[in-house]
Amino acid sequence: MHLAGSGRVIIQLSKELAEGQILCDEKGTRVAKVMELIGPVNRPFASATPLTNNIKKFIGKSVFADEEPPVSTNKKFRRRKK
Repeated sequence: MHLAGSGRVIIQLSKELAEGQILCDEKGTRVAKVMELIGPVNRPFASATPLTNNIKKFIGKSVFADEEPPVSTNKKFRRRKK
């Protein structure tokens, strides 16, 4: 993991992840949420938004994908119940 100037975390991936995937540390603490995949296909990187205020203590450590797949619902077209 590497902290970018924009406040996002850049993570080198060992396998392809989906956008919206939650990343956790070895204890199961939610660390970041993948926002976009960048870089070449054979060595992908992910740009992720931190989910913790103390993200600097996770820099340089390994993170793992959460087992749950990201939920992709289109909230733009949801209607309000009357």
